[in-house]
Amino acid sequence: MNNENRNDEAVSPVIATILMVAITVVLAGVLYVWASSLAGDSAGGSLDTYTWNNNDASGNMGDSTNDALIEVTMASGNALNWAVVKISISVDGGTPQACSDDAAASCTYTTFESGNDKAWEAGEGITISENGQDLCDGEDGGCAIKVTITKKGIGNEADKGIGVVSGYADALQ
Repeated sequence: MNNENRNDEAVSPVIATILMVAITVVLAGVLYVWASSLAGDSAGGSLDTYTWNNNDASGNMGDSTNDALIEVTMASGNALNWAVVKISISVDGGTPQACSDDAAASCTYTTFESGNDKAWEAGEGITISENGQDLCDGEDGGCAIKVTITKKGIGNEADKGIGVVSGYADALQ
């Protein structure tokens, strides 16, 4: 009878050790699957982080339809191919209007660059101007300009807003 009791006592630590190892392996597997699913769920290939600066564009504003309004400079972030950049503005809280780098929109933007002319890089920027419409006549001293910078989606990716800059286009320089 003493022999049977010793066998029962010897089985218990072995079973406890096996259970602890099994629980540890299962928990490690669950954490691995969870972490893998988090990494696989990211939309797009990278995390886009940008910072932007703005300045009032030089020149006086008036009733003309080609006044320079605001300058936006990329302070930090990865280079953006100009083909995927979309710019829109809202003047004094009004309806957003798309701007382009050609004459097809109510506002245009021109680049000021120092490096690669096919990409918007840190330290480079754009000057946004009216194009055939008097968006800001300067009567009240100027206009509040909200610039939205969007990265166009490629393939199945959706467009992604990467910056909103609020500035003021001062009527007098």
